[in-house]
Amino acid sequence: MERPTNKQSTTNTKTKPQGNKKGPKKKKFNLRKLILGSIIATILAIICAMAIYIVVIMNGFKILEMNIDKIETTTESTLIYAQEEGKDAQATEIAKIYKGENRESVNIKDVPERLKQAFIATEDRRFEQHSGVDFWAIGRALVKDVIHMSAVEGGSTITQQLAKNVFLSSEKTAFRKGTEMSIAFALDEKYTKDEILERYLNRIFFGSNAYGIKAAAKVYFGKSNLNDLKVWEMATLAALPKAPSRYSPLANPDLSKERRGVVLRLMADQGYITEAERAEAAAVDYVPPTTAATNTKDYASYVDYVMNEAEDMYGIDEDELLTKGYRIYTTMNPKAQKTMETTYANPSFFQKDATDGQKIQSAMVIVDNKTGGLMAMIGGRDYKSRGFSRIYSKRQPGSSFKPIAAYGPALESGNYTPYSMMDDSQTSFGNGTYSPRNYDRVTHGQVTMFEAVKKSYNLAPVWLLDQIGVRTGIDFAKKLGIQLNPQKDVNLAIALGGLTDGVSPLQMATAYSAFANQGSLNKTHAILRITDTQGKEIAAYKQEKKQVIQPKTAYYMTLLLQGVVETGGTGTKAKMNRPVAGKTGSTGLDIKGIEQYDRDVWFVGYTPEWTAAVWEGFDKVDSKHYVTVGSGSTAALFKEIMSKSMDGVFPITNFVKPANVPTPTETPTGVTDLAAVYEIDKKSVKLTWTPLGDKSSYNVYRKGSKETDAKLLIQSPLPTVNDSSVFSGESYQYYVVPFNPDTNVEGAKSNVASVEVPKDDTLPDGTKPTPSPGVSPTPSPGNGNDPTNPTQSPGGKPTPTPTPGNTVKPSGSPSPTPTPSTSPNSSNGPSPTPTPSNKPGNGTPDKPKDGKTDGEQVIVPKTP
Repeated sequence: MERPTNKQSTTNTKTKPQGNKKGPKKKKFNLRKLILGSIIATILAIICAMAIYIVVIMNGFKILEMNIDKIETTTESTLIYAQEEGKDAQATEIAKIYKGENRESVNIKDVPERLKQAFIATEDRRFEQHSGVDFWAIGRALVKDVIHMSAVEGGSTITQQLAKNVFLSSEKTAFRKGTEMSIAFALDEKYTKDEILERYLNRIFFGSNAYGIKAAAKVYFGKSNLNDLKVWEMATLAALPKAPSRYSPLANPDLSKERRGVVLRLMADQGYITEAERAEAAAVDYVPPTTAATNTKDYASYVDYVMNEAEDMYGIDEDELLTKGYRIYTTMNPKAQKTMETTYANPSFFQKDATDGQKIQSAMVIVDNKTGGLMAMIGGRDYKSRGFSRIYSKRQPGSSFKPIAAYGPALESGNYTPYSMMDDSQTSFGNGTYSPRNYDRVTHGQVTMFEAVKKSYNLAPVWLLDQIGVRTGIDFAKKLGIQLNPQKDVNLAIALGGLTDGVSPLQMATAYSAFANQGSLNKTHAILRITDTQGKEIAAYKQEKKQVIQPKTAYYMTLLLQGVVETGGTGTKAKMNRPVAGKTGSTGLDIKGIEQYDRDVWFVGYTPEWTAAVWEGFDKVDSKHYVTVGSGSTAALFKEIMSKSMDGVFPITNFVKPANVPTPTETPTGVTDLAAVYEIDKKSVKLTWTPLGDKSSYNVYRKGSKETDAKLLIQSPLPTVNDSSVFSGESYQYYVVPFNPDTNVEGAKSNVASVEVPKDDTLPDGTKPTPSPGVSPTPSPGNGNDPTNPTQSPGGKPTPTPTPGNTVKPSGSPSPTPTPSTSPNSSNGPSPTPTPSNKPGNGTPDKPKDGKTDGEQVIVPKTP
């Protein structure tokens, strides 16, 4: 029996239904429809792909155009250089400042070819062939990822990495990846390959806070010029972007060397280096650089000053400085700055810490006398960047202000020289409202300006300021750049540094530099010029120099201040192996029980080249925080830093005397043994004293009992005078003031000698009185309160000035006109007659006694 086929069975089933059930109806397979559908689907896919591609590309261009500033501008570190003013020597980088990122840019022309090849071989071998996205690399990466069942290779090009770095976050999504690719296409369309590579090398992160290839080269190899890099160093840098922290040669030298080997192998495989070069570069062991770029914290005080000056003088604010990549060239002397910071880090130069551990503070500034350029500065011990800089802090200057308020203006007046006489007697000024005193409570009577400055007497400068006028002192200080309070500082206390607002170390260094620079004052500055990253100058210092005081004043002040550092002066600890002048200063405490100590101590001094001001003290003074070491500490700091900073930098030179400025002649010392005897037979008073030298002459003063003031009796070149103009029954007082006839500069007033002239025919036996000596000489060197004190100013020319042959009539006396004569034994009429002496003159003035070298102190007085 024949079996039915499937077709027959199907037919039978259809022809012979069972009940109401219907079987499924199958469609025939239509190949033609399948092919047609596939073609349509493919066309639609292509259309969609093209649409997506167009959207992606357009989106990339849109993002690029909207954020073009991000690719054209960068946040870049500003570099600060030291460069000697007026010199063409190569500048030395001293610091860099940045906002978050230590970034430096470099032009692609300054990137060596091998360095470019190292990055291309490692990051994007088909960089020159693709259009921003390497689909071949993406496909290769996908295959490897599938084979290894993990992401072992990426497909991002250098252009894509730049897009991600500039425009995108680090999120890993398909959308972000697509956006990255779109921006990469746009970048490749807009920029050349070199422009893309330049932007990439300047932006990527290399670890150790280094952004960009140039910053990385400095951090890891201490090299600013990329052309100085060796092949192994280039490969080390090219190895970093994959994992900067992991492959840092500083942190992980072994892993860095291993990764470097991979980069070198890629370079060799792609024909950029030979096998021999690869092997040699792979074998090198990394050694950290010893001269890497200096970190900002090393020169924090100076860098902070530069930032402040950039804003104050040139209108460049801090945010701009931290982001625009400026190049700032300064006047800083690196040797001086390093010496200063090393010395300040040594605790042996400072007094011991207070009981609560608080350190005494200090600040120092060094200025170039000729230019006003700041050589070095420090704002405090352990100064921190953007911290409180004490170079601006105003404190009481004490005796260091005497040259500015009293001695300088007196010399400027032309009525005084370094050897003019001062009165250092205890005196109350301002109707008795102001009574200063010397540190040791000792007065010295008539002293020269030279001695008063050297020993830092207090009474003499107050007396001097009283003579010249307080306004004269205030005006002189203003010329030197120090503006005193126009209402509260109009008092004699400024002669001792008792100021309302105080002064800063920066102000003091600037002011004293005029003394060192023949009276010429420069504007103090740190910045020479500022350029952008391309070297275009955007700001420059314009010299501001002004003759503020006479060259003679500056030279005479220098002579005075040189004496301070010599034996017997208060600043001997500042003396070094080159000419130096300066002044100590200290302000006393008004705290009960510790009045002998100080609140602030200073030394301000200069060499022919540089001026420096040093201050020490506590920021807040109380019973536990005060200065115990005296101004000798600041003088020692000055010597240590200045001598080491200048060693080998400048030859030893002397202070120069300005043209047409006379050398001051030393004032004769005072006479101490004046004697007066009435000679009855000659009816005259004979005055005798020990001569002071061949170059000295003498002004002889006399005061009768009925006279208010002493009057000049005669000028004598000899140490003996006969006064025959006396009257019977009258008493007289005499004193002698030596002077230099070439300069009319007077010396100290002598002791006062008194004599009584007896009345004629008054003896009991009717005989004429026998000759009797006058009263013994009274040792009164002059204390400022003596009624015989002459009215003429020290240093001024005596008035009147009698000469042999002229007559001088003492005021208030009816006596006949005395006629001076140079004849030793003249008896022709009543006349004071100079008489020669057989005593030889020593010709040498008395030397002042040695004083305390670092104990001078000024009690800041209350305003009278």
